[in-house]
Amino acid sequence: MLASERGAAANTLAAYARDLAQAEDAIGDLASAPRAKVAQLAGAWSSLAPSTAARKASALRQFFGFALDEGWRADDPSGALPAPRTRRPLPKVLGHEAVDALFQTAEREAESGKVEAVRLLALIELLYGSGLRASELVALPVSAVPRDAPLLTVTGKGGTTRMVPVSARAAEAISRWRKARGDDPSRFLFPSRGKSGHLTRVRLFQLLKALAVRAGLDPAGVSPHVLRHAFATHLLEGGADLRMLQTLLGHADIATTQIYTHVDAARLVELVNARHPLGGRSA
Repeated sequence: MLASERGAAANTLAAYARDLAQAEDAIGDLASAPRAKVAQLAGAWSSLAPSTAARKASALRQFFGFALDEGWRADDPSGALPAPRTRRPLPKVLGHEAVDALFQTAEREAESGKVEAVRLLALIELLYGSGLRASELVALPVSAVPRDAPLLTVTGKGGTTRMVPVSARAAEAISRWRKARGDDPSRFLFPSRGKSGHLTRVRLFQLLKALAVRAGLDPAGVSPHVLRHAFATHLLEGGADLRMLQTLLGHADIATTQIYTHVDAARLVELVNARHPLGGRSA
């Protein structure tokens, strides 16, 4: 149902499957577990982060609703599920100096002409220059990158497509990469080595961590999603409109995009405290 009716992505389906399997391990068959058993999940999830428990509860609510519609259950025990209060954390963002260090290292290494270095430069140019998700980036088909247009066709969550701009820097990096990859027959822009698929998200994560180390940065603070956050935050700092940012990021709900206004507000408060004449005085 999630795949056919809602167009859920493979990663979403896998996450739901894990949550349901783990819940079944804890309380038994979900199609017949009584309400009292379902209530026991609160204890089983007590050590989890509120956001993780909330995600698991959401998966089970949808399952129980589906089971009721299909006649698998005569009741919906969702009311017994824990409802942890979650607060969306502010995203980690790289500062301008850290971004510069990352790119300087990647550009210097790409000058060697090594295929892996040229590919890495193209990858980070698209992460930071176009704000792509890791899953969107690694799965880009060659056909999504037209040679004569400054736009990229991206397939995002739920199979939705959007157009994102490609900066002159990113376009140049992609052009260099296409030449470096030669006549590789793969339909993916970033094919995996020796396989018919594409570069994995895990490998992209590893490549960025290693680049951070070489750039003298803490690898714990660098990831594909951090570069996506930096793209959004730095655009907002430069005066970008929130609706435009929502479109570029592929957010279905603008409330998701609004988190970046809080990041910018936090930066402004820090600036006032550091630079204002009264910022350092105690009351």
